[in-house]
Amino acid sequence: MRVFVLVLILSACVFAQVSPAVPTPACGPDNINFSVQLDSSQHTLAEPEPGKARVYFLHEAGTSITVWYPTVKVAMDGAWVGANHGNSYFSVSVEPGEHHLCVNLQSSLVAPRVELAHFTAAAGGVYFYRTRLVVSRSVELLQLEAIDIDQGQYLVDYFSLAAAKTKK
Repeated sequence: MRVFVLVLILSACVFAQVSPAVPTPACGPDNINFSVQLDSSQHTLAEPEPGKARVYFLHEAGTSITVWYPTVKVAMDGAWVGANHGNSYFSVSVEPGEHHLCVNLQSSLVAPRVELAHFTAAAGGVYFYRTRLVVSRSVELLQLEAIDIDQGQYLVDYFSLAAAKTKK
């Protein structure tokens, strides 16, 4: 039985998600970090600017205790556009066309994690992407997924608006 448990633990370590050695073009520079201020009074969706699309980035922490919780940085097309901390969201205005997303954990307590996605924005479109950090005894996963506008609106109504500033 002990051998089985040891093999199971070692297998989990082998298959654990690992950050790539070379940053991808979708991510921003490694040396940029954010501090995040949360505003729990903001819960409205912004209309896309004329001729542009709006993209919402939400992080679902699954807990309200976020003292040592990692910040999640978000990049688009090679530049950091913001960050979330705990149950929070922010949005950005984008030009129509193809965009490449990168989310990354900003933490010294959790191993580096990177998730990537791409989408094609249409003028007037509204898009929602949710991140989650899933942690168990042997595995830490950062998830990035596109979500439905109804789910996005529900989470915006519940989460705090994140205002990220680069740390100096």
